[in-house]
Amino acid sequence: MRGLAFLLIFGVMGAAILVSLGVWQVQRLAWKDAMVAEIDARIAAEPGPLPQSPALVTDRFAPVRVEGSFLPGEIHVLVSVKRVGPGYRVISPFQTVQGRRILIDRGFVPTEAKNDQRYLGATEVIGNLHWPDETDSFTPETDLATNTWFARDVASMAMALDTEPVLLIAASQTDPGVTPLPVDSSTIPNDHLEYAITWFSLAAIWLAMTGAFLRRSRAAAGA
Repeated sequence: MRGLAFLLIFGVMGAAILVSLGVWQVQRLAWKDAMVAEIDARIAAEPGPLPQSPALVTDRFAPVRVEGSFLPGEIHVLVSVKRVGPGYRVISPFQTVQGRRILIDRGFVPTEAKNDQRYLGATEVIGNLHWPDETDSFTPETDLATNTWFARDVASMAMALDTEPVLLIAASQTDPGVTPLPVDSSTIPNDHLEYAITWFSLAAIWLAMTGAFLRRSRAAAGA
């Protein structure tokens, strides 16, 4: 009987731990959904002027409208767009009418259009501020010979193009040959539902195995 009691207690405790992990993931899912909804609302808000001193946390995704001119020089960041294929994000220096120099992610061009001439001069750009976190220890070094970058490192790009470390992702068209890739929340990871299902499934399996062990133990004890 002691052995059966131990199996029962062990099984119930194990299942309780797994269920609690599943509940925690459900709570995290609610938190993440609320955060994504807030980000979506922020992205879609009425654009305002460029902040005087943009902050990485408080101004991330802020909608902004700037007037000024595109300057010579580009950075090409290798990307692949779903159902389109490989190509490059075009990052250009932009000087506002107030004299500030910032980076603008103009959008996507296919591989064959990498070195095409693009519009330079006065324009208005609407988009969202962003500081993408795309670099890690596996990111290849920039190929300066071919002007091929493998991540949007705002600090490094700003240094290369002599601008503020501020990146505006264009939502408006800046050149007929460039397809804007506006900021959205689709790249924000949200796997909490899958994790919750996994923990709850493991709890059910744990209870089923516990029941099987108890039946087997009781049958062996009665033999």
